[in-house]
Amino acid sequence: MKRKITISERTFHFKQPATTSRGVYTTRHSWFVEVSDGMRRGIGECAPLPGLSCDALPHDEYAKLLGALCDKFEQEGEIDYGVMRPYPSMLFGLETALLHLQNGERLFDTPFSRGEQGIPINGLLWMGSYEEMLGRMEEKIEQGFGCLKLKIGAIDFDRELDLVKRIRERFPPHEIELRLDANGAFTFDEALHKLELLSQYAIHSIEQPIKARQWGNMAELCRESPLPIALDEELIGVNLPEMKRQMLNIIRPAYIILKPSLHGGMKGCGEWVDIARGMGIGSWITSALESNVGLNAVAQFAAQTYGMPVSMPQGLGTGQLFTDNIDMPLELCGDTLWYCGSL
Repeated sequence: MKRKITISERTFHFKQPATTSRGVYTTRHSWFVEVSDGMRRGIGECAPLPGLSCDALPHDEYAKLLGALCDKFEQEGEIDYGVMRPYPSMLFGLETALLHLQNGERLFDTPFSRGEQGIPINGLLWMGSYEEMLGRMEEKIEQGFGCLKLKIGAIDFDRELDLVKRIRERFPPHEIELRLDANGAFTFDEALHKLELLSQYAIHSIEQPIKARQWGNMAELCRESPLPIALDEELIGVNLPEMKRQMLNIIRPAYIILKPSLHGGMKGCGEWVDIARGMGIGSWITSALESNVGLNAVAQFAAQTYGMPVSMPQGLGTGQLFTDNIDMPLELCGDTLWYCGSL
């Protein structure tokens, strides 16, 4: 039976402004694709990040292109990955909708989707004033998180360094794992010195210390840095397997951090994981400020990709950010995300 697609839109509102080095988010806009075969239906979320996603087009252009790609799917009955690779947020939404249509709530049959095991996640500390970040740190620790991810680059570096120092004075590395995310905030000339200062405090890794598209400079940092470096924004727009292999071979990071909405949908992220694994490069998966629809799909994909139990904390804690999120059977217990579906 031919499958039909319906597209709808929705704007979500943050409980508190989400501050990054690229700006402040107060709302989040998503497109939802619903695939139906007349008897069953499946829903997926397309949520590009303005100013970051390679397919973050102006609203009307995005809507028009998404509609055209969905029309193409209706006519052909399958995803044309060759055409959709440059549009990862649209690809991820369609992949999710098809899995939901075919498999029901349990997109992948894993101990996570069966509610038998949870996925450990990091506690994310958003950028803010020193006092705000200190308060958020205390809250996450009280909630039981064993891994904290601290976004840096928005306030004075010395104060950020002091915040890291405070965490380490109270909690040794075996109690709290610290990850940092610079979102490209350092210049290349200052980056190595700042990494050396941060290395005093047993940091697990630092994401994207300098802006993307500086492969030579990033490769040098990865060779010289006393801290393991993880790539995130660097992966955006690198869509072909041969390009992925070439980039990782040049830069040689310690880790890559994968967001299906940004890095090629589920298929593209699977390629990244396989290529990185073959080079001895680690990885983990995170959500990208999607609603609970996207978060659920990312979490189930992480469980499928790495197998259960998942030992490395993933970045899946966005479900509590919005005042008007969509209800999904996800529950956070301490630092572990659980799926509590009806199946």
